Amino acid sequence: MLIKILIVVVLLAIILSLFSGLFHLVKEEGQSKRMVNALTVRIALSVALFILLFIAWRMGLIAPHHVR
Repeated sequence: MLIKILIVVVLLAIILSLFSGLFHLVKEEGQSKRMVNALTVRIALSVALFILLFIAWRMGLIAPHHVR
């Protein structure tokens, strides 16, 4: 159960970072170092989430649902 909460928290952090980048894009017309930093954080969180999902799957903490 803890792993699922961690996954949701990381997803929310990715969404927050995405909207932060959007805010800086609109506010400063794309000429901001803050926007680049927000998008860099989003990419790093996405990679971390992928690794977390893979490790959780390999350890048997989560299981994929089969599509029929």
